[in-house]
Amino acid sequence: MTIYDIAQEAGVSASTVSRVINKKKGVNKNNRILVETLLKKYNFEPNASARGLVQQSTKIIGIVMSDIRTAHHAEGAYFMEQELKNYGYNCIIINSGFSDATREESIRTLFSRRVEAIVLVGSTFQSETMKKAILEYLGDLPVIIENGYIDLPNVYGVLTDEEHGIADCVRLLYAKGKRHMAFINRGDTPSNNLKILGFQNALKGFPDCEDPPVLRLNTDEDEWDESYAATRRLMEEHPATDSIIYATDFLAIAGIQALKDAGYAIPGQVAVVGVDNSVYARISSPRLTSLDNKLEQLSITCSDILVKVLRGEKVANKMMIFSNIAERETT
Repeated sequence: MTIYDIAQEAGVSASTVSRVINKKKGVNKNNRILVETLLKKYNFEPNASARGLVQQSTKIIGIVMSDIRTAHHAEGAYFMEQELKNYGYNCIIINSGFSDATREESIRTLFSRRVEAIVLVGSTFQSETMKKAILEYLGDLPVIIENGYIDLPNVYGVLTDEEHGIADCVRLLYAKGKRHMAFINRGDTPSNNLKILGFQNALKGFPDCEDPPVLRLNTDEDEWDESYAATRRLMEEHPATDSIIYATDFLAIAGIQALKDAGYAIPGQVAVVGVDNSVYARISSPRLTSLDNKLEQLSITCSDILVKVLRGEKVANKMMIFSNIAERETT
């Protein structure tokens, strides 16, 4: 019998059970009675770790990523880890994978390691499943979502306004004389869906633009190969296409290679825009125009908000950071 088993049977979070064990305030009277009854029923003897969940400061923060191979998220975790170190915190970084079961296990693991707060990196954590996991396992433990948000009192979201950022990219391409735009996306995530929304809504303001094709890649496949193949397929099926926006810079540089191999001049025949303003944008040939979603600012803001919450300061649960376009040679 573990603290999680008691929590599950009582229908409360593990941190609530920990508070009852440590005789802390802030627990509903009925919940306290129920937990105490179960503790007595099972002769539960908490170990030192369970007692320490609420009692002591560990100065440890948990950071969870779905896929540590994603350069954008890995770099964001680096910025957060460096900023939190300035405040005297150490970080445990976990690669959770994309399944609900492995993500839930990651949260349980971090809670058992007595982290003081958890950062979830990426909008893929913005889900009902994750909301239930936070309620079940974390209780009132502070949670920050980088570029996502869940409506819970202990959850704080710092987001990039990618919807309006992509709309700005559409307006840039239109100003360059492009009228046959396309969008190549990656995965069904809240962030990517907002990018598509920004793309489609912006084009409604330009009636002389054709109905644009939107291609969504299969995230289970190799991103480079998929983006390369999707770009070739797009140009075969929609040969009038004169500009393409890609959901990430990495997809965009694969697309640039596909366009070059097919003999297209960039940006003369086809302009290209990526998202992230990553190192890929700066080293591609030609150099890639990219939507700068302010990764470093986003990550540092997440860290700063987290520290304020841990200090007991009042902060807004949701904050927006605005992006801008870094224009280079592909537009």
